[in-house]
Parts: sequence; structure tokens; C-alpha cells
Amino acid sequence: MSTRKPSYTNPRPCKHLSAYKLKHGLSGYKSLQKSLKTTPNGRTSVENPGTKISRCSCCNGYQGRLYFCLICSSISCSSHTLLHTQSQIGHDLAVDIERAELYCCACSDQVYDPDFDKTVMSKHMLDLSCSTNSAHSIGERLCERKRIQLADLNKSGQLALMRDHRAKSCYPLGLRGLNDLGNTCFMNSVLQALLHAPPMRNYFLSDRHNRRTCRKRSANHLCLPCELDGIFSAVYSAGGDRTPYSPAQFLYSWWQHSENLASYEQQDAHEFFISVLDGIHERESKARNQTRDSGDCQCIAHRVFSGQLRSDVTCMTCGFTSTTYDPCLDISLDLDTNHCSNKPVKRNDNSSTSTLLGCLDLFTKPEKLGTDQKLYCQNCQELRDSSKQLSIRKLPLVLCLHIKRFEHSLVRKMMRKIDSYMHFPFSLDMTPYLSSSIVRNRFGNRIFAFEGDDSDISSEYEIFAVITHFGTLDSGHYLTYLRIKDQWYKCDNAWINEVDERVVRASQCYMMFYVHKMLYYKAKEDLSCLPVSTQKEAFHRLAGCC
Repeated sequence: MSTRKPSYTNPRPCKHLSAYKLKHGLSGYKSLQKSLKTTPNGRTSVENPGTKISRCSCCNGYQGRLYFCLICSSISCSSHTLLHTQSQIGHDLAVDIERAELYCCACSDQVYDPDFDKTVMSKHMLDLSCSTNSAHSIGERLCERKRIQLADLNKSGQLALMRDHRAKSCYPLGLRGLNDLGNTCFMNSVLQALLHAPPMRNYFLSDRHNRRTCRKRSANHLCLPCELDGIFSAVYSAGGDRTPYSPAQFLYSWWQHSENLASYEQQDAHEFFISVLDGIHERESKARNQTRDSGDCQCIAHRVFSGQLRSDVTCMTCGFTSTTYDPCLDISLDLDTNHCSNKPVKRNDNSSTSTLLGCLDLFTKPEKLGTDQKLYCQNCQELRDSSKQLSIRKLPLVLCLHIKRFEHSLVRKMMRKIDSYMHFPFSLDMTPYLSSSIVRNRFGNRIFAFEGDDSDISSEYEIFAVITHFGTLDSGHYLTYLRIKDQWYKCDNAWINEVDERVVRASQCYMMFYVHKMLYYKAKEDLSCLPVSTQKEAFHRLAGCC
């Protein structure tokens, strides 16, 4: 783990955004609201009433990102936004037409403003309210909502309150949307998985890390576990605010830990996941004077996600085997390219589709090292051709499996995404991939005492979260599917919808989270239903939830 002391402090608000709001207030947001359009799947974009296809006013191009100026309503592509603000003094703020996100042309970066976010969400809920009123035949699984009454933005700067009258009287505890703070879907998707990992939830909700008494937190240096504790409290508070939560403080704290990634650019969800666990370990291990090298770290990150891999390198001349052990927080798997398909997965059709079990077989399969990778054999006392085989010596409480969908093309010398689908089970038995099973199989399943035998530890898991990625490498989007009491929910930033398991199976999974079967069923028993509160629910945004 990194031991550096980051010097990064909380980012200052964009000065161009502050200047715009000081001069124009919220009038530009209110005017833009008329041009916002919401699709049935919950995506909001800017619709140009003058033309069907929006084009850049400078180059007449229509491909790539286009931005709508909040001052003069002109459209510029990503190559000409800076030119526009330089030629038109004060025209610094624009809106991404495709995503309806605020963009500063002068800073060339995404910016986040809660008032703008409320404007977009209000329009979304207004459209959703209209469509819901005409769809009573769908039944009680849909929410019946009142039409939104918009408040005077110039006077209060707040949107009107909105009540959500559900046909259902309760919804799963902890199910709450997370606002997009500007290309932060990678963060929101991982946070949803962490929030619903039973061991993580039990740890933070039992006040094992109290942010009120934590000594690691100061005005300029935030504590990552403290901010995570705050999110758990906000999400799981009984009778609390159920509007989508904005994890801005957590984002700033993560930026302090990973200052090289501190920007509003899209990041890799897997890289973010490892970075967060690294930040939790760094903070908690300092309090206990521990390091990862101790091999028995008691921080919550390692107690929940840490496992151990075994690597056996065998000399192909004399048969001598050298064994090493390495800790792991997740397992990265290559897709089985021999069974890849670009078509969605059918439940019982595995004939031409890559499977998770096939990927695990590939991970633990003996691999002959190339002639340029000869290793020194202690028995032969010289470099020899060798074979290498990986296995799992110790399983974690929560097993994170990462599918390698982004690879570097040697031919084109660029990164590309693998869009193949993969079949994965909801119940997973990891016994065939344990070191005890692999080694016994290597020696003909002979019964003998195995060092570190973990046969008495359960190796059966149940899936509870799936992070998917769709789109291209440059303009993709992350979302999370959560399994709560055997019902699946789609968490797409602030929006949460109940979905069928077939939707999950047909997704392009990127990260999968499995928990010990015993903990999964115990979590099902412990979760209670939280009645919908009709108090203090300003601007409710659980779209289609339950």
C-alpha cells in the first residue's frame, strides 16, 4: 500500500461557474429546462428545437461531444468550445448535449452544480410523472406520482417538493441513488457494491469506525473511512432522507488519496475499487501500526476482500516445484476467447458463450512459460523451461471477480474494449479452484495431508452485485445491478429500477461480487423493510424503485 502523505486539498469551485451564477442567477437553467428531453430508460439530453441533428457552429460537424452555450445557445464541438469562449467574452458555461451535464469551456472540464442538477432532475421527474399518469394499467408495481409543481427558482433557488405515493408500502433498506457529480458513474457503481456487501455494512453500521471521534480527519485532510461511514449512515438511516445522495465529500477524500486521478474525467471502476481499498487500509492500518506486509492486516478492507493466491512453478526437466504465495484483493480473469459471443446470453445456452467457470478454469490452468521466460531451477542449478499454475489458497469473505474487458492491441497499438458476453452463475462453488483441489488433482487425487488445507472453510458463494460497462472505451458508462432478497435492482447513478434477472444475465459484466452463502442468507434475514416516510422528503428521485 502507498505510504505517501498526499498534499491534495479540496478542489475550489469553478470561478467561471461562480461568476455566471452571480450575473445570471438561475435564469439560464430555467430556460434550458424547456429543451431537456428524457428517454424511457432515464437518460436526459438536450434537444435542439431548430434542427433534428445538432451541429457545431464552427465546423458544422455533428459527431463526438457537442456543447450548448448557456448564454447564446450556440453549439460547439469539443475542439471548438475553447475558441467559442475566447471569441465571446463571458460565454464560459455550456451543457453537454448528449448527457445534459454542465461543462466549463474555459477550464475544459466537467463542473458540478447542485442547482443545475436539481433543474435536470425536476424535468426528468415531470416527464416521468406525465408518463406514469397514463400508464395505470401496468399495475401496482409502478409508482403513482403527482405532477411536479415547480417553485420560483429566482426567489428560493430550490425546486418544489415532490411526494412519491407508492403502491408498495416499503422498499429494501439501503436502496438509495447516488448523484452523478460529473463523469462519476465509475465511483457510484463501486459504492453501491460496497454499500451492500454484508461484512462492510455490518462493520460501518455497528460504529466500528466513528467519524465523530476519528483523529485522522482534519479541515484540510479528509479520512476516506470517515466519509464512507457517512455514506453508510445516510443510506441506511431509518426514516431519513431518501433523495439521491451526493457523495461529494467522499470524492474529495479519494482525490486526496489518489491525487494523480483527481479530475472530473471518467476513470476505470476496477482501478477505483482497488484505490479505495488501498485508502481504507492506509488510514486504518496507521491507527494499529500495521502494514500490509505483516500478512495479517485487520483493517476492514483486508478482512472482507483479502484472499491468497498460490503460484507453483515447475521445472520441466527435473520436476522440481517452487511455490510462492501472494495476497489478493480481487481476481482478474481473461475472457475465454474460444467461446466469445457478441450476442446477449440466454439462460440455458452456454454452447457458444464464454462462461465464468471457463474463465476460472483458464485462470487455474497450467501455463508453459516461453523460452524467453526461463527460470532458475534450484535443483538443476541453471535456467530451465518451466510451467506455471495458479490456484487459490485462501478465499475471502467477499469475492470480487474482475473481467478483463480492456486490452492493448499490439497490431493497432491502442486500447480496445472486448464487448463479448459472458454467462455467470448466481451461486458459485469455488472448490475446484482451491489449491487443495488443484494440487491433489495434479497428483492423481491422492489423499494426503495438505499444508494449509481449507476444506473445512465454506467455498460456496452467492452473487449480490454486478458492475457492468456499456459503450466504447472513450465514452462508456458504468452501472450496478444489486441483488437484495433475490430481487434485482438496477442502480444507474440517481436512478433505481427493479429489473428481471434476465436483464442482469444479458449484461456485459465487468466486476462481480460474491459473498459467502451463509452471510448472504443471514443478510436476507437481517434486512427489514423501511416504510416510506412522508416527512422531510424534499425532491424525491427514486425513479421506478420497487
